[in-house]
Amino acid sequence: MHENDLNTLRHTTSHILAQAVKRLFPSVKLAIGPAIGDGFYYDFETETPFTPADLEAIEKEMKKIIKENLPIERFTLPRDEALAYVDKQGEPYKRELLADIEDASFYKQGEFVDLCAGPHMPRTRDVKAFKLTSVAGAYWRGDEKNKMLSRIYGTAFFTKDELAQHLERIEEAKKRDHRKLGKEMKLFAFLDEGPGFPFYYPKGISLKNRLIEYWRKIHKRYGYQEISTPIILDAELWKRSGHYEKYRDNMYSTTMDEIDYFVKPMNCPGGMLLYATELHSYKEFPLRMAELGIIHRAEKSGALHGLARARLFTQDDAHIFMTADQAQDEIISIIKLYEEVYAAFGLDDFTFELSTRPENSIGTAEDWETSTNALRLSLEKLGREYQLNEGDGAFYGPKIDFHIKDSMGRSFQCGTIQFDMQMPERFDLSYVGADGAKHRPVMVHRACFGSIERFLAILIEHCAGWFPFWLTPVQIMVIPIAERHHEAAKSLLAQLEAADLRAEADLRNEKMGFKIREAQLQKVPVMLILGDNEVAENKVSVRSRANGDEGQQDIAELIEKLRAESQI
Repeated sequence: MHENDLNTLRHTTSHILAQAVKRLFPSVKLAIGPAIGDGFYYDFETETPFTPADLEAIEKEMKKIIKENLPIERFTLPRDEALAYVDKQGEPYKRELLADIEDASFYKQGEFVDLCAGPHMPRTRDVKAFKLTSVAGAYWRGDEKNKMLSRIYGTAFFTKDELAQHLERIEEAKKRDHRKLGKEMKLFAFLDEGPGFPFYYPKGISLKNRLIEYWRKIHKRYGYQEISTPIILDAELWKRSGHYEKYRDNMYSTTMDEIDYFVKPMNCPGGMLLYATELHSYKEFPLRMAELGIIHRAEKSGALHGLARARLFTQDDAHIFMTADQAQDEIISIIKLYEEVYAAFGLDDFTFELSTRPENSIGTAEDWETSTNALRLSLEKLGREYQLNEGDGAFYGPKIDFHIKDSMGRSFQCGTIQFDMQMPERFDLSYVGADGAKHRPVMVHRACFGSIERFLAILIEHCAGWFPFWLTPVQIMVIPIAERHHEAAKSLLAQLEAADLRAEADLRNEKMGFKIREAQLQKVPVMLILGDNEVAENKVSVRSRANGDEGQQDIAELIEKLRAESQI
């Protein structure tokens, strides 16, 4: 089924929702009700927020409207007549929407009429399967200075089976929510004293550090050098880079010695400064400078979403300096690195998106054509299909974005490759060419994970907390059956730790079944059980998530096997 057909169905359902609300709550004011990625919403101004009981009543009324099989008819009015029409309706938000519209289109179904560009289904009975899912607050036009409206979310499909499958996915997504699992597994916390700033528990920092170890290992293999640049740099630097003009509202600031400083919202300018401290030769190129930079961005509170949208995160950045004729091969190398990384986490279903010059860009048309072609030709040389996203590049250059799909089929923008011919110019960067003269390098910005935090959020939900064995914070739980087995459990724990395996021993005075369930809730992939027989024979009974009950095994052989599985 074509995506546009589904959007039309969902847009129609949003109008049926608005009509039902106006029937039940005549005093509410209508704002907007578009189709979105997996459903639709409608915003209303109401004195009292909608309740779950209200949603049930609204759904019931929507079913009545659908059963009435009302024809949905379009008509247009010139702006003056349209303004008079919505004023008569008593809809101030529609009047505001008409400010930039010459000939306004409206859609009528029964007694309900709404300003709308369309399109819509022919009749209300064309909506076969829908569900209202939640209520939230939303500022009018996304501006917190405007009035808070009440937003009703819902979804619609052409068949009831499709709807049921979607609702099942929603329930599964709730179970996998990284904020829920992060709390249950004691990985991280968000506290009132620092909204948007993650606090990591020991298991969480173990997970993050293991991910960073993997990042360092693969980047070393691909020829990157790791650097580190300051978190706070003076305001003049950010003005020179262009970030001040574009991102000032999202930057934290401070003043020292009467000089204004900003906490970095990205790593790029620091990388430019470090490059400029030395005279470089073409023989060093491509020069790959990678950084795990601590980033701060003053995100609005309503946009925060656990690790997926935080105010502090670690960006796995890199800035690669090269000659123009090296660009295509270097971009191909980056693409191969990304593909290898995502495959390591079972995230090997992804698509490419090539974004081109936006309206608010800097640089010449020639530079943009050169850099866009370098990205396009790299994808084509590798035989990778891609979507073209016109006008959505960074302000300094075009980019390739990687959209990965998780185990539930949800798509996330993750890695990015951004071609930049502007920063080297702004920072007057140079290198000595084969001719002995100074030349301007070209540069690529790239981030594989996007940020460590956001990638962890994706990974937690993709794996439902069951990480690959090499990555999981607690790989092994040693479970003695009785107190007389505690010494053997401690000895086994010491052997596991000496083998650089991440293990714990559950020495609580609880039944074995309880301890096993607790280990499963904590997503521990391997449990080693010690009883009389195991202690006497210097063996251990193994239970794993992958294979269930694996029976008794020799301890030394098992440790060697687990060590091999634990390697990055």
